[in-house]
Amino acid sequence: MCVTAGLVAAYYLLPLDHHDTAVTLALLVGGLFAAAVMFGWEVVVVARSPYPRLRAVEALAATLPMFLLLFAGAYYLLDRSAPGSFSERLTRTDALYFALTTFATVGYGDITARSQAGRVLTMFQMAGGLLLVGVAARVLTGAIEAGLRQRDRSAGPGRGAARAADDRE
Repeated sequence: MCVTAGLVAAYYLLPLDHHDTAVTLALLVGGLFAAAVMFGWEVVVVARSPYPRLRAVEALAATLPMFLLLFAGAYYLLDRSAPGSFSERLTRTDALYFALTTFATVGYGDITARSQAGRVLTMFQMAGGLLLVGVAARVLTGAIEAGLRQRDRSAGPGRGAARAADDRE
C-alpha cells in the first residue's frame, strides 16, 4: 500500500511539463521497462517467500498502479504536447481517470482519444492491460506454486503446519 501511495504522490508531484511527444514516448517506454523489471524481481521474491500468496498480492499492488500511472502520465503529456488529442483538456486526475476507465474497459465515453497518437497510445494501454492481467496471473500463479513447493520441501515432515499457516494468509 505504501508503494501505491508513493507512486500516486509522485504522479501528482513530479513536474510533468515536457511538451514533446518523443519525450513522452521515451518516458513511457522507459517506465514500462522499469515496471517489467520490477515485476520480474517480484516474481523471484514470490517464489522464494515463505508466504508466496501474500507476496503475489503485494507484487500486483505495486505493478498495476505503476502501469496505470505510466499511461496516465503519458496521456497527460500527450495532451500538453498535442492539444486536441482528447475530447477535452486533461488534468492529471482526468488522465488517471481515462487510464483507469480504459484498463477497466468501462469507457464511459466522457473522455475519448481523438488524435491518431492518442488512439494508438490508448490501444497500447488496452493490449498492455490484457497482457498484464493474463501474463501476471499465469506467472504469479507459477511463482506461488514454486514457493509453496519450496516451503514444503524445506519444512520436511511438519509440512501440514506450513500449509495451515499459508491458508491463514
